[in-house]
Amino acid sequence: MDDNLADIRKRSISLMQNTAKTLDHIAQGVSQQQATTLRDRNDGDKGWTVLEVLCHLRDFDGFFRGRAIRILNEETPQLIRYDHEALAIERNYNGQTLSAVLTELRESRAETVKFFKELTPEGWERAGVHPERGHFTMTDAALQVGMHDVTHLEQITRILAEG
Repeated sequence: MDDNLADIRKRSISLMQNTAKTLDHIAQGVSQQQATTLRDRNDGDKGWTVLEVLCHLRDFDGFFRGRAIRILNEETPQLIRYDHEALAIERNYNGQTLSAVLTELRESRAETVKFFKELTPEGWERAGVHPERGHFTMTDAALQVGMHDVTHLEQITRILAEG
């Protein structure tokens, strides 16, 4: 295996681990009221709140892990698309409790990290078909988690800074 690819995978897993810790740190001192009222101004009145972003991270952590499990267990599976806007409404993201969502995200992330850490070299070589990206390797799946995390960490810190 290419040492660069092994390093990318290792760093991706490290980023996954650090995201939960970073979110806990950012959320310290954020009240339930702040989490449900401060919104992303980049999206106008429809911008998500901090709590909605955290719920999205929690749910998509599970979705990303589910896709990776399918890639591992099925032969080139067609991965499904998720409508994040519909989920926010259906699951009443802004009606949830900040502390519970953080706990659930932490637990989900521990499972996701464990999954990727336990992959064999053969497991890392598996792939599926992403609904938006086409051919999608297990390495792509790990990278997607990290990029998704970074995007939303920036969003949350910006919402809080502008609040």
